[in-house]
Amino acid sequence: MNFFEKEALIRQKAEEFENASPETVIRWAVETFPNITFACSFGAEDVVLVDMLQKISPKTDIFYLDTDFHFKETYETRDRMAERYGIEFVQVKPELTPEEQAEKHGDELWKRDPNACCNIRKVEPLTRILGQYEAWITGIRRDQAPTRANAKKVEYDTKFGLVKFNPIAAWTSDDVWNYIRENNLIYNPLHDRNYPSIGCEYCTRPVMPGEDPRAGRWSGTDKTECGLHK
Repeated sequence: MNFFEKEALIRQKAEEFENASPETVIRWAVETFPNITFACSFGAEDVVLVDMLQKISPKTDIFYLDTDFHFKETYETRDRMAERYGIEFVQVKPELTPEEQAEKHGDELWKRDPNACCNIRKVEPLTRILGQYEAWITGIRRDQAPTRANAKKVEYDTKFGLVKFNPIAAWTSDDVWNYIRENNLIYNPLHDRNYPSIGCEYCTRPVMPGEDPRAGRWSGTDKTECGLHK
């Protein structure tokens, strides 16, 4: 399939999938693009997609970006899920250790230049791992942020040069939590402590009543995305 054929197919399927279930999108994705991977952050949306993938295509690769700065609860959630499903999550690490980053860029880079820190610890590793695949699956939802409001369930990712699937793009937070409860899923306990969106420990705080659900990410800066989604 050449680029133009792929682009036409993606446009067609984006329209077809608008009212389709996440499971329908995932099933078509893994059948059409066997060389596909899922990017998991162990947040609420992603534990839902791990469960769906295990029911539809349990051999599909699932990776996570290990920034070295995650909350201990995030690592514990990873371990509990690995045990429940009997899977090994692919660990993707930055090229620089935290010590090497501090030596090269100074201590607490995330405070002075969060974009540079995200680039080193998230964007560069993601670019490296996605280079091995022709498609990827993400847990982004349209109502998470204005930057995600136009996400389609299947689209061409111009940033990384591959097909991108967002099976739960149309879901609300209530949809996510209904699925978690109905299927008795493991989830990050930080969600029960006012962390609706969980990133690195240094750049994530609890969200106060009335705040935007992503207000706890990079609080005090104008940064709203880590650079993984355009």
